[in-house]
Parts: sequence; C-alpha cells; structure tokens
Amino acid sequence: MALRACGLIIYRRLQPAPSSKVTDSIEYLLLQTSYGTHHWTPPKGHVDPGEDDLQTAFRETQEEAGLQASQLTLIEGYKKELHYPVRGKPKTVVYWLAEMKDCNTEIKLSEEHQAFQWLKLEDACKFAEYEDMRATLKEVHQFLCSKG
Repeated sequence: MALRACGLIIYRRLQPAPSSKVTDSIEYLLLQTSYGTHHWTPPKGHVDPGEDDLQTAFRETQEEAGLQASQLTLIEGYKKELHYPVRGKPKTVVYWLAEMKDCNTEIKLSEEHQAFQWLKLEDACKFAEYEDMRATLKEVHQFLCSKG
C-alpha cells in the first residue's frame, strides 16, 4: 500500500511597506526535522485510520507546529498532490493552503522538529531541498498573487 501523508502549506502576510508589492509581504512556514537529513518541510504526517486527509493535515499541523485549526484560514481552491518514492515505496503527500489569522501567533514545535522559519518565497525555495516542494511553493505563490 502506498504511503499517504497530508499537510498544510502555511503562510502569513506581514504589513507590507508602502513601496513593496503585496506578494513581498508573504512568508511561508517551514519546519526543520530533528531526524534524518534535517530537511525543511511544511507540517505534514501520515493519515491515521478513520481520518480523512484534511483532518490529518490539521492534526499534524497542531502536533508539529502547535497551531489550532481555529488559528488558520483554509484557502479555497488550492490542493496539491505530490508523488515520490520513499525507501522504494510510492508515497503521496497532499497539501492544502492555509493562512495564519494572526501573523504573530507563536509556533510550538514537537520533538519531531528542531527549528522553524518564516521565509519569503525565494528563501523558502532555498531551504526546501526537494524540487517538487520548490515547485509547489512557487505555484502557491502564483496562486496567491493571482488572487490579489
């Protein structure tokens, strides 16, 4: 059976400087794992029995970043499935997009992660070492820009 994981790509909008574009004020949340290669990733995790994908995404976000569903706004119209092999088995990761309601909300990491960063798109793409994650972040950014 293919591995399945779900998560949220979380962003916040800072107050933009008058001279900057709206999109320059968007930052993405990435967590650094405390295991393996210490890679950077949005909060995500495996689907538990009886859960639907979106429930998993919110539960994992709460476990890994300390964020409640009530602190986030799920953005309609964006959902992304990534497919890649992990240790020779196919894995599917489904991401939704969510905005922080309050950009100053504290992030509380679990022991699965050792650090977090709020990053602008360019930096987030540097931290995300997987090409499909980079492409997804860019796609999300385009999606947000097109909404204005």
